[in-house]
Amino acid sequence: MNFDNIDLWALLGDVFAKHGPAAAAVAQTYSPADFSVRFFLQLAVIMLACRVVGWFGRKFLGQPQVVGEMIAGVLLGPSLLGMLAPEVQAAIFPKEMKNVLYTGAQLGVGLYMFLVGTTLRLDHFATKGRSAMGVSMAGIAAPFFIAYLITPFLVEVPGLFAPGISQTNATLFMGACIALTAFPMLARIINERGLANTSLGTLALTAGAFDDAVSWCVLALVLAAFGAGAGVAVLAIGGGIIWASFVLLFGRKLLAPLGKMVERDGEMSHTVLGFTLIAFCTSAFIMDAVGIHAIFGGFILGAVMPRGLFAAELKKKVEPLAVILLLPMFFTYSGLNTRLDMINSSEMLLIAAGVLVASVLAKFGACYLAARMAGEDNRTALGIGALMNSRGLMELIIINIGLQKGIIGPGLFSILVLMAVVTTMMASPVFELVYGRKARESGELGAIPGSVGANPVANPT
Repeated sequence: MNFDNIDLWALLGDVFAKHGPAAAAVAQTYSPADFSVRFFLQLAVIMLACRVVGWFGRKFLGQPQVVGEMIAGVLLGPSLLGMLAPEVQAAIFPKEMKNVLYTGAQLGVGLYMFLVGTTLRLDHFATKGRSAMGVSMAGIAAPFFIAYLITPFLVEVPGLFAPGISQTNATLFMGACIALTAFPMLARIINERGLANTSLGTLALTAGAFDDAVSWCVLALVLAAFGAGAGVAVLAIGGGIIWASFVLLFGRKLLAPLGKMVERDGEMSHTVLGFTLIAFCTSAFIMDAVGIHAIFGGFILGAVMPRGLFAAELKKKVEPLAVILLLPMFFTYSGLNTRLDMINSSEMLLIAAGVLVASVLAKFGACYLAARMAGEDNRTALGIGALMNSRGLMELIIINIGLQKGIIGPGLFSILVLMAVVTTMMASPVFELVYGRKARESGELGAIPGSVGANPVANPT
């Protein structure tokens, strides 16, 4: 075959002519071939954007890869690409294919939370439980109090919450969003900044774990209560408790043979990996089917998976695909639902600024005061407040669930995406400003490790 006379741009033009919006308008529907062509193009664009923006964030802003990927997802949506080149954006991400992208996004975030579950350090609860409880309770109580104060005003603004939503459900959802600390993001910062074996690091990790657990429980209650009738709520709450209890009580014993097989062979075979992924899909399916969410199933199962060589092999085999290929789909799906152009009035700008300020004060401020009351010095308390204010991927997961279930509208979704990105970007530089820099100068902490990828699972968050 002679490739010399092939016009690449003409070929791409033919593809878009055949599979583009105009063709879809004529055909009224997409064929399997249309989905296939567009899907691979989407993946290429998504990964390219995430790699480029992530590199820029690391190189020039000192931000982790996840911040760049969060921003890249927004840039690919209507907030930038859709505004500058709407035809190109519609051709690459047609509305008819949104469900396909959503499915891949859920698989990515589910696998990621499964991996995060395998990294849980339960010993943190034992060593710093009492000290962390005060910080954690403050980091929960203050956000819910702030949510109680601001939600009545937000409910009155059309399009922020679902019509007819109860004041209680709206307040609980906002409280969960503000109270959240991205535990994986926290772990990544602590490892990168050399805090893993320090009192501050242990305290922050323990408090963050408590806060995340409470936020997820509240979200589960809101999802259950927002269903169609008492039967749906009973199924969601009852089914979720039964499955979580079963996994936590019997999961380790049932899964132990898989760990022994890996230890015996010195590596994870395809058979063991296959059964592990079957277990993940089953757990995700059950939690989704009862009306909670697939990520809960993945996370709970990950928490009882064998540790040691099994966890290391699982991370090595699954993490690259989940983090590099699948998880960016979640950021892009979030970005496609983010309409920053909706924050285009003085009222919406004021609401966005108010939610951001309230979120920072409720989390940073409350955790700082609680740490001071627990006897920590001013600098350490400021460091804890800075770390606890990071939200990262976990915030995007919660608000995507809220949008999917019809709890919030696109306007509030966009405001909360903005809050998640800004508070995540604040975490590392603010921590270095209030604690890390002086601690390194005085020799309390060593230099920041040169390897950003020292903790791969934590890196993406």
